[in-house]
Amino acid sequence: VQFKKLQELAKELSNRRKESAQKFAEQLQQDIRSLEMPRAEIKIEVSPLESLVSTGADKVDFFFGANGAGALSEISKVASGGELSRVMLALKSIVAKYTSLPTMIFDEIDTGVSGKIADKMGDMIGQMGENMQIFAITHLPQIASKKGAHYLVYKEFDGDGQARTYIKQLSEKERVNEVARMLSGSQLTDTAILNAEELIN
Repeated sequence: VQFKKLQELAKELSNRRKESAQKFAEQLQQDIRSLEMPRAEIKIEVSPLESLVSTGADKVDFFFGANGAGALSEISKVASGGELSRVMLALKSIVAKYTSLPTMIFDEIDTGVSGKIADKMGDMIGQMGENMQIFAITHLPQIASKKGAHYLVYKEFDGDGQARTYIKQLSEKERVNEVARMLSGSQLTDTAILNAEELIN
């Protein structure tokens, strides 16, 4: 009896997944294209498994193509690090819209991107932060300069030779200097400080 009930629930879940897969793929594709991949294509396939597992009776595969032309392939096999970063951000952005998650953490989701792409990713993260709490761990000035509080995580060696990690909320001036350091390295220049101020403002 319980197994039959499980089968019924799995079938209902399968039907819902199949109904929503195309709409979800279209929204994901639209968001990915806004992150400097104007020809990117996404397809989601829901196929049956031979037996029930903890997530139901389906296998869900994401297929991807960055350039629009040609057949799509399984995303894990063809997407570069930068492409995967953008797909993951777009995916999490959609999840955030339809769930009531109070907090989301991005641990270097900007891997493999820079410049204009990083700036657009920062804007997307900032928009998400208007409806929920976001922690974004980054080494990119385009993302660190966006909305919200800025914390510096750093490591120091104590007298006993042990490495200890600290976190500190930055003042506005410290924030400008830290973003400037991200732009120019350890040597702070007037140009980097001006650029940092422009990014933050």
